[in-house]
Amino acid sequence: MTFEHHNKPLIGLALGSGASRGWAHIGIIDALAELDITIDIISGCSIGSLVGAAYVAGNLNKLEDWISAMSTRELARFFEVNLSLNGFVDTRKLNQFMRNYICEEKTCIEDLNKPFACVATDLQTGQEIWFTEGSVHEAIWSSISMPGLFPPIKYQNKWLVDGGLVNPVPVSLCRAMGAEIVIAVSLNSDLVGKRFNKQEKHSPKENNFLNSITDTLKNYSGSLFKTTEEKENLPGLIDTVVGSMNIVEDRLTRSRMAGDPPDILFTPRLSHIGLLEFQRGKEAIEEGRKAVTRMMPEINFLLDRL
Repeated sequence: MTFEHHNKPLIGLALGSGASRGWAHIGIIDALAELDITIDIISGCSIGSLVGAAYVAGNLNKLEDWISAMSTRELARFFEVNLSLNGFVDTRKLNQFMRNYICEEKTCIEDLNKPFACVATDLQTGQEIWFTEGSVHEAIWSSISMPGLFPPIKYQNKWLVDGGLVNPVPVSLCRAMGAEIVIAVSLNSDLVGKRFNKQEKHSPKENNFLNSITDTLKNYSGSLFKTTEEKENLPGLIDTVVGSMNIVEDRLTRSRMAGDPPDILFTPRLSHIGLLEFQRGKEAIEEGRKAVTRMMPEINFLLDRL
């Protein structure tokens, strides 16, 4: 994919994986816009693909407003507590959410306002799959399909899962699309070793929901939904799986960036937000803004180059 050359270098934004922590991407995009930094190309992985698609489709403000108003009760509607399923996410409700706040179902990547692509993983071969054309919804579904939460997605006779397994922060994809300067966002840099921190307190209504989920899933809950009780027993299955994925994605991100480093790397501090605590969007968005503020010396250097 090639693009017309401009007087200024093309700036790409690579948005990394990280489930509910991905709302920090919104704060980062907002903060960059306030600095008059124009993003020309977007690549995303997992939650980064969802936020990136909303941005290039012109729906980021609508998405941000919805996130800011989300409650734990509303979040609960997106999950089906049924262990016979291949995942816990209610795909029908998530489809409706994507139609309302990301883009229309028939939208193709080629129709978006800016170049956009996202990454998924071939479950059988481990191959990295790049979506640079075709259905936006299909691309996002493939990129966000975290094993255990979503069923794998069938695409061109391949079963696809979360892109974070192969390229958690798709800097390489961004450069392949023509970006000459790449700004990257890694959401997992401060998670390793911090997954079992002291739990956050919730309101009584939140606790009713969280405890009902925990009772049903037993050891499957763990880091999915935090409870007010600290338990001294062994980590549950999801705690173990998620902690393992955090390690893999963090090490893989470091390895890939060593060979292909971005020009600027934002690392929001998000270890206090659980995997599926999407209702804490305001906190994540604000931390995204703070991540930009912490990097102002590097940003000023970038602006001087431009």
